[in-house]
Amino acid sequence: MRPYLNLGGNSGVVEYENGPDSIRVRFHSGDVYEYNYESVGRRHVEAMKRLAQVGRGLSAYISQHLGVKQGYVR
Repeated sequence: MRPYLNLGGNSGVVEYENGPDSIRVRFHSGDVYEYNYESVGRRHVEAMKRLAQVGRGLSAYISQHLGVKQGYVR
């Protein structure tokens, strides 16, 4: 997994890992959630990948989009 830059300074996200059709996100709690095209749709996964790469807004995106918050695979 790659470290999340956390440019906003208050993210719950610590690390992330992009897959071809998925993203895995590790939170401060140690929990790792995987989101993929099938569970939340391509648009959400690609948006999360972009936010992860710039290091800002990923945790907020996940918490603000109910389908994403509850759509993790594992």
